[in-house]
Amino acid sequence: MTGALAAAAGCRRRRGAGFPGYAFVANQEGQAVAAVDLTAFAVARHIRLGEHPTELVAPPSLDSVYALAPAAGVVCEISAGQLALGRKFHFASEAVSMRLAPEGDRLWLLCREPRQLIEISIPPLRVQSRIALRSEPADFDVSRDGQMAAVSFGTEGEVALVGLDERRLRWVADLGAPLGTVRFQSDGKRLLVARVDAHMLSALHTPTGKVVTHLPLAIRPRHFCFKSDGGQLFITGEGLDAVVVVYPYQTQVAETLLAGHAPESMAASSSPDYLFVANPTSGNVTILDIETHRVIAAASVGSEPGFIAITPDNQYALVLNRGSGDMAVIRIPAITARRAKSAPLFTMIPVGSRPVCAVVRAV
Repeated sequence: MTGALAAAAGCRRRRGAGFPGYAFVANQEGQAVAAVDLTAFAVARHIRLGEHPTELVAPPSLDSVYALAPAAGVVCEISAGQLALGRKFHFASEAVSMRLAPEGDRLWLLCREPRQLIEISIPPLRVQSRIALRSEPADFDVSRDGQMAAVSFGTEGEVALVGLDERRLRWVADLGAPLGTVRFQSDGKRLLVARVDAHMLSALHTPTGKVVTHLPLAIRPRHFCFKSDGGQLFITGEGLDAVVVVYPYQTQVAETLLAGHAPESMAASSSPDYLFVANPTSGNVTILDIETHRVIAAASVGSEPGFIAITPDNQYALVLNRGSGDMAVIRIPAITARRAKSAPLFTMIPVGSRPVCAVVRAV
């Protein structure tokens, strides 16, 4: 038996060395987080939460992973070393999303009920502050320096800047149309806001809230993904089977690229510079060369692919299939531009019911 295991391990090494760590996968319907060993490419443990997780963060300086269950207003602490559930902390009736502070010692939680932005220290899990919001929030982001948060208010058509040091609103801008995703430009000097029904991206001057420009788009902007250096923003949404490429520092739309069928979530590797685009309705991932803006390959991955994570060494793209409950692994160095434009899968790993988010951490 030992010899067989050793032989199997040897085969895995010949196919790819793996990544020395775990992918923690949030299974929304399974009420669990699967810890996937990325050297064995197998689930090491299913960590039962008793909640429906949708987001995960992994502070680099702590031996913990934090899972958000927004419908219950609960954060679950998971020991990355023991692969076990620690504390469950109830902070609100209903949350929207979660961000890790750049220092890695706090969580910021956007809440629908009550309408607040809540600061939680880690560890221990404890509320540090609550910032009241003027209406029901849709999305938020935290600046790279940790001094500001931006909040969009959906159907209200408003976006607000919150000073996190002083714990108060600095300004509110009315854009007059339903809003969705909001993100800071990498240097924090501008806010980029999705105006969903208007098929538009608005850029605002962060210090003042003044509109810099409105960029018309061919789609209803929903999903954002930045190149690693922040110099390009990729946007997908309803209206066209395409990815819109925006140069945020020049505030201009560079190109609209046909990329798969009804593309949604994206992730970017940095070496090489590839953009991985999930196409849930067709069950594949389209791969674009960011430098040339050309589709170089596509990979069939499973049923309803969604969230994509890139391992820190840029060796693997991990694709979560919400419909089939598995994780497709694409080995990035094996991708080549072929006439057939077909990228082979490295392996498939069953992970649980409706996987929706993953974080990767080394051990």
